[in-house]
Amino acid sequence: MLKVGLLGAGRIAGVHATAITAHPGSTLVAVSDHIPEYAQKLAAQYGCEARTTEAIIADPGIDAVLIATPTDTHSDLIEAATAAGKAVLCEKPVDLSLKRAQACMAVVAAHGKPVMLGFNRRFDPSFGALKAAVDAGEIGKTELLSITSFDPAPPPVSYVKVSGGLFRDMMIHDFDMANFIMGQAPVTVTAVGSSIIDPQIGLAGDVDTAVVTLTYADGRIGVIKNSRRAAYGYDQRIEVLGADGLLQAQNMLENTVVKSNAGGVTGAKPTYFFLQRYMAAYTAEWAAFVAALADGSAMPVTLADGVAALAMAEAATLSVKTGGPVRLDSV
Repeated sequence: MLKVGLLGAGRIAGVHATAITAHPGSTLVAVSDHIPEYAQKLAAQYGCEARTTEAIIADPGIDAVLIATPTDTHSDLIEAATAAGKAVLCEKPVDLSLKRAQACMAVVAAHGKPVMLGFNRRFDPSFGALKAAVDAGEIGKTELLSITSFDPAPPPVSYVKVSGGLFRDMMIHDFDMANFIMGQAPVTVTAVGSSIIDPQIGLAGDVDTAVVTLTYADGRIGVIKNSRRAAYGYDQRIEVLGADGLLQAQNMLENTVVKSNAGGVTGAKPTYFFLQRYMAAYTAEWAAFVAALADGSAMPVTLADGVAALAMAEAATLSVKTGGPVRLDSV
């Protein structure tokens, strides 16, 4: 039985607490948060203890920690937990700073403990099936990738100010998905972005609407589209064009009922938010982490994967500022 400490007690921590306690091979021992009342509430809900983060990391009876704290704490906590001999699953991104994330990777390598990054979308059943079809050669050589990721509504500006911005906070999932599907990182990243949904987001120094083009060494192209607002729901689609055909992972809908009459053909909207859309992915992500620890295999998503996606976010941020393509190896 894997004994787990959960660092953080916010919304996403609740999702992870559900996955940890539902898995037959893991048990949630303790929860911490910088607001003790939050930790106490979540601990009471899941029948475990509320402790300080330091106490959880220092406890030799805890085998692994799941880090669901603010991004600017991730690297420090990854290093502290691995130094204490614990395995780690950490929410994305590794850090707000690429240099700090790279330094963290070096420290973790010296500690020799397994770390997995929480890019949960790799474990979405539809996206996983699309990846398997690409790898099986079902559409021949991949040529053009298109990823659409639109949120139903923008987050509070207070969150935007501490999140690292759209490229590090939101599109970083899509950068990782592009690497996952294409099997390698791009050579150049070209981004355009603007703040047209909420002027306050622009005043905070961020964008709320962006398109990124990725170019690969072999000539393939990827396009990622992000928006902080889609009035119809949470829009999450992937399309891959290959030499022999097309693969598409469509939206998850509120239901599958389609009405056809003289007025037209109508169906349900996409699910409204990520908790509904990706709950199965979070469950599968945790199961993959537990399985890797149990059999000693490599983590399915590594710290290096997290650093690679963060480098792409850094390049996209720079591209918006310069107005031109940025070579990934230059960041």
